[in-house]
Amino acid sequence: MQLTRYTDFGIRTLMYMAVQPERTALFRIAEITEVFDLSPNHVSKIIHHLGKVGYLQTVRGKAGGFRLAKAAGDINLGALVRELEHSLAPIDCSKPYCRLTPACQLKGVLAEAVAAYLAVLDRYSLADIVSNRDELLALLPDRTISVLQLG
Repeated sequence: MQLTRYTDFGIRTLMYMAVQPERTALFRIAEITEVFDLSPNHVSKIIHHLGKVGYLQTVRGKAGGFRLAKAAGDINLGALVRELEHSLAPIDCSKPYCRLTPACQLKGVLAEAVAAYLAVLDRYSLADIVSNRDELLALLPDRTISVLQLG
């Protein structure tokens, strides 16, 4: 199973924030787009969605931005993926319609595989995947570290 770019970028954004827990300055869309070379429009949609469902606290206005609304240890990866993915169905037997559908057992096997995939994600939190914080910070642009140090 492959995650959509939407989910991938959402997880990357949360990881970026999670490796900087002591930062007091709000994060901004322009910063995320610069660090990961992403479309501002795409990032805006993701930030709005993550704020709407409670993963981010957003502040509107000129001095606005966003920050994690929960501790990284409280953000479960399985729940996050379920929230961000529009569909977890590995195949669509109706487009085009498959003649084998009425007797096909592949759907059940794939459903079991998706459940196993999600069960693994359910065992991990955002904190787990950023536990190598120093290594991750070393990969970020120097500007990020300057922002971090300034607060």
